Amino acid sequence: MGLSFCSLSSGSSGNCYYIGNGQKGILIDAGISSSAIRRYLRELDIPLQSIMGVLVSHNHTDHIRGLRLLAVKNNLPVFTTEKIKESILSQGNDTLRGLIREIPLLNRFDLARFEIEAFPVCHDAPETIGFHVCGGDRRITIATDLGHICEVSAAYIRKSDFIVIESNYDEEMLRNGGYPYFLKSRIASDHGHLGNHQTSEFLAENFTDKISHICLAHLSRNNNTPFKALETIEQTFSEKGIDLNGKPLITVLDRDRPGNMIKL
Repeated sequence: MGLSFCSLSSGSSGNCYYIGNGQKGILIDAGISSSAIRRYLRELDIPLQSIMGVLVSHNHTDHIRGLRLLAVKNNLPVFTTEKIKESILSQGNDTLRGLIREIPLLNRFDLARFEIEAFPVCHDAPETIGFHVCGGDRRITIATDLGHICEVSAAYIRKSDFIVIESNYDEEMLRNGGYPYFLKSRIASDHGHLGNHQTSEFLAENFTDKISHICLAHLSRNNNTPFKALETIEQTFSEKGIDLNGKPLITVLDRDRPGNMIKL
């Protein structure tokens, strides 16, 4: 069974990812409008009817903006934990109540011929989770909102050959930017977001030859640039003596439009 990944949008303005196997697929988050999601799927020649559900990482707007309309209008099931479900419903989304399916933490469930595990990550929401998705012998881990990489998250990332991981801010840009002090502190805290150096250091320390792709995700529009995120990880890898041998391994996901479909 083949496995494909495409980012429809990734950043502080909205997040949505597609994982498919050629016949069926799933969405991770729906943080852009329902109309944009449907349009992007059409542009990628992915029938909406092939989407078996939306997995939701947490209740922040940039991850659920289009969820209610997309799910209700198209009768799409939503998969998340009990705590995240309740936090979403408490935000005026009661029409989703009959569509949300509760999933366990740290235990496998099956959807669209994928084996999926949700794991906790450290972020300032009632609960936030990442996803480890297995299709055949391919493993993708998606972890896009976390202030630091705890051992549980690290274990799932290390098991993967395809990693989608946050690289939200450049430390100098955040420090010298115009955000108020409380917001800078929140972003840089252990329950905020990962900076470029945090992400690149972790990836360099845990890099193995089995890793086929690294996607840098959830870049801040105001406190990062694709060039800075890519420059930081390339410099860190070079300092650690990691030679990628020219492989097109590292991708910075676009904030505002779908990226290329990556097939494994």
